[in-house]
Amino acid sequence: MRTTGLLFGIGAYAMWGVFPAFFPLLEPANPLEILAHRIVWTCLLMVVVIAAARRLRDIRAITGRVWLLLVGASALISINWGIYIYAVNNGHVVDAALGYFINPLVTVALGLLIFRERLNSAQFTALAIALVAVVVLTVEVGTPPVIGLGLALSFSLYGAVKKVVPTDPRVSVGVEAAVAAPFALAYIAVLEGGGPGTFTDFGADHIALLILSGVVTALPLLLFAAAAQRLPLVTMGLMFYLTPAMQLTWGVLVGHEPMPPARWFGFALIWLALAVFSADALWRARAGRAAPDAI
Repeated sequence: MRTTGLLFGIGAYAMWGVFPAFFPLLEPANPLEILAHRIVWTCLLMVVVIAAARRLRDIRAITGRVWLLLVGASALISINWGIYIYAVNNGHVVDAALGYFINPLVTVALGLLIFRERLNSAQFTALAIALVAVVVLTVEVGTPPVIGLGLALSFSLYGAVKKVVPTDPRVSVGVEAAVAAPFALAYIAVLEGGGPGTFTDFGADHIALLILSGVVTALPLLLFAAAAQRLPLVTMGLMFYLTPAMQLTWGVLVGHEPMPPARWFGFALIWLALAVFSADALWRARAGRAAPDAI
């Protein structure tokens, strides 16, 4: 069970890690057109997945409150996807990696602000170091790291909403895509009707890649859900860092994005904050497992 979970988790995070190599292939479609196609094809694929899993009845059981939460989740994940596509297609892969490096720390901050969770000294220290890192990166660039903060905040808020949604992950992802699909279809129709749409103008390969964006979106989400059922949350949290590490490597080595010393220093502070945060999470998980044995 654990080995299978590790394979599923590595598969999910590795797929997310190679996204910077995939989305530029969808050009000359602009980021909004790519986002629209990503939503539509994800929706269609998830309909098939939900039907195959015999979960269509779950949709009818969703309450009004949960529908509102899923609408909010749909908006947040659409914003996250849109920012990410813009980033990787415009030479900001390193900024995107920063967003996912600081995501766990933003999640902790939201837990404090929204769920009134208490921070221990290690978590407080990690957040303080992360704030210093953001200040360093702001001074280095001259403006706040909008892309990184936008990705981290949108995904952390998305996670906060999902935390209170009592719906099967496959169903919730499908509903989130379905909520956004009419807007995405309308945008595609406008583009193809008289705007700068690219779906039918650049050959079968371009059509296939835009359709594939739905598979590329849904598959890691399904692998992630399968891994989460088999692995402790601490393991899932530590594995998460694989994704931004791969993205940072791509941005520096393949994209040749600038990494002046001040930027490296800012990232080093983020990694220090994550090291403090992760060490505390590991210690608390081990203490939790040892506690029953001591009784």
